[in-house]
Amino acid sequence: MSSTAALLEAAYSPIPINKAFYDKVANTEGRKLTESFILPIRSGKAWKVNAAQVFRISTPEGPQVGDLNLWNANDPRERFWASRTRQLQAAHVTTYDRLWSTLPFLRPMTTIVYDSMDKYGVDHDGGRVHDLLGTRCDPYINKYLTGVDRDFHCHSNLVRAVKPFGLSEFDVHDVLNVFQCTGLNNEDKYFMKTCPAIKDTYIEFFAEQDLIVALSTCPGGDLSIRMWGSDDSSKGDVDDDPALACCRPLKVEVFDISEEVVKDWKPWDIPKYGGKHGLENE
Repeated sequence: MSSTAALLEAAYSPIPINKAFYDKVANTEGRKLTESFILPIRSGKAWKVNAAQVFRISTPEGPQVGDLNLWNANDPRERFWASRTRQLQAAHVTTYDRLWSTLPFLRPMTTIVYDSMDKYGVDHDGGRVHDLLGTRCDPYINKYLTGVDRDFHCHSNLVRAVKPFGLSEFDVHDVLNVFQCTGLNNEDKYFMKTCPAIKDTYIEFFAEQDLIVALSTCPGGDLSIRMWGSDDSSKGDVDDDPALACCRPLKVEVFDISEEVVKDWKPWDIPKYGGKHGLENE
């Protein structure tokens, strides 16, 4: 059986990437910082990013996993599609990879322009970083597994984060697990490893459209301890709870890019599918 990727673009496809352009975007010269905040442990926050801006997610105090969601700010029905991104890009993403949106829109929402972990590669267990294989932790599966109600899973963090934007739990979707190291074991089952990020590791995204972005600081922290410890809140005595000690904040920064760099950039159009899904024959 062939191991060639299933989805290959034709020569006329718009999918091939202009790396030179995104290298210019990644150059920090001439940038202007427009927003910056720290996201505390076991919490979530949503914010807006304008098309042609860059947002950076970093680890100011050391390794920490973050769960990322995206929506079109002008029409939140268009949102990040993790499974199609796995097919078009990879199961673990890095510089030059795009995060694609759902049907019927199917276009890049962001492009990764810099990843300070891009040399991590594949470790001895088969682990890679910036995971699209898994999804967010949630209180429903936790109830199945443990019988316990916990409110500070990534799913719940994202639900709280998007509420000010008029979105709800039904809008929260599969995530990009930023800084998370995962893979498939010999039984073809999903595994997670301790986050290999260090202090001030960061990844940057170029917004291909106006976005609502939401991020959760995973309650598993750097995933060095299984499950979530004795305290399911964002508070508690770190010295008394190792599961809190492995949790750290994330930092978010949003930048304007110089007009000279983005002067020829254009937002993506929706694919010009001309059919009607066969409905005209009914």
